[in-house]
Amino acid sequence: MKLPKSIIEIIEYLEREGFEAYVVGGCVRDSIMGLVAHDYDIATSALPVETKRVFSFCKVVETGIKHGTVTVLYKGSCVEITTFRVDGDYTDGRHPESVDFSTRLSDDLSRRDFTINGIAYNPKSGFSDPFYGARDITLRTIRCIGNPEKRFSEDALRILRALRFSAVLGFEIEPKTKAALIAEKSRIKLVSKERIFSELKRLICGKYVKRVMLEYGEVFAEIIPELSAEIGYDQNSKYHDSTLYEHTARAVENAPEEVYMRLAMLFHDIGKPQCRSTDENGECHYYGHAEISAKIADNILRELKCDNSLRERVCGIIRLHDMPIEQSEKFVRRQLSKRGYEMFCDIIKAEIADNSAKIPETKKRIPMLLETLELAVKINSEKPCVSLHALAVNGNDLKAFIPPSAVMGEILSKLLDEVVDGVIENKKDVLLTRARELYDNK
Repeated sequence: MKLPKSIIEIIEYLEREGFEAYVVGGCVRDSIMGLVAHDYDIATSALPVETKRVFSFCKVVETGIKHGTVTVLYKGSCVEITTFRVDGDYTDGRHPESVDFSTRLSDDLSRRDFTINGIAYNPKSGFSDPFYGARDITLRTIRCIGNPEKRFSEDALRILRALRFSAVLGFEIEPKTKAALIAEKSRIKLVSKERIFSELKRLICGKYVKRVMLEYGEVFAEIIPELSAEIGYDQNSKYHDSTLYEHTARAVENAPEEVYMRLAMLFHDIGKPQCRSTDENGECHYYGHAEISAKIADNILRELKCDNSLRERVCGIIRLHDMPIEQSEKFVRRQLSKRGYEMFCDIIKAEIADNSAKIPETKKRIPMLLETLELAVKINSEKPCVSLHALAVNGNDLKAFIPPSAVMGEILSKLLDEVVDGVIENKKDVLLTRARELYDNK
């Protein structure tokens, strides 16, 4: 395993003082998989006070001193160094009541969640893999260390971590771990909303999220109870060949791997069961479902402590995800003016993901949507005038012949519309002449 020079030096500092030290966890797993590791965590036999003494020449922050963790700022990097430990009982289903420090690496590895995360590495002694995590990486398997029921009952966040690793890495969850995960799914409510949302965002951005959503629908319904109405829901629509939940899973995976797009597709149809109507032919329709879905999503995201900017962007996409799209320069310019470049592109991307998750016939719209997206990118690159602040005139220019009033605002808006539509040029003299005409005709 190739380690950065700074990490090797940190390990050597600890070893020179007579302590053991290893890199552990995700960085070892990623290295074995051939991925680039970005963060390196170190486990050591040194007590926190001893680690602080070893690195007295550096800034050391007691980031988790109760659990044996200090962060060393070494050569521009922040490296967490944690003492080998044994966890006490998890009475709250999330955190150990106590922590006992140990001098044995085996104690530390045995308390970890999955075998793929229970591997340690030292530049001199090589890998320590008592639970055959490297084998499970080769088998592309997620397996709990020890008793899976105990692992999930100790810390319910591990349920979400298992799903996240499966969605991101494409690994299958082995049968006993899967059975325990499902049996303990109700314990997710013990996890804070912030931690649930943090894992959920990473999970839904995984390359294999559709498979995980479909295989673990009952767990997703535990995470977001509003999704339970989608599971097994027959849409009875000529545009759909799957249940509502299956459509949602397909739409999520077909969306760009950006958290706001994946969240938008996760919730884009969540309001459908609330607005179902049936026509004389027995076919179902869902008029107004976009607005209802946006309101439900807003409530869910608030509950999950989502930041306002992300929540508003997601709900904006949901609210407009089924708006009619025209492939014309005039339409695109109007939408750039009305929605803004970012939101208009988001809407098109959502419609592409949505259509790709319906019957094959609807996929024929995708080339048109892609071309419209390209047109929006092209027009935006030309820096068009699509907002009042980009107009070549403003209220100060007009007040010589139009008193400040609602009429002035109406005329400025009309000027902008005509510029956006290409009726007139965005030039000051042209706009002033047109403004006089509009005012005289009032």
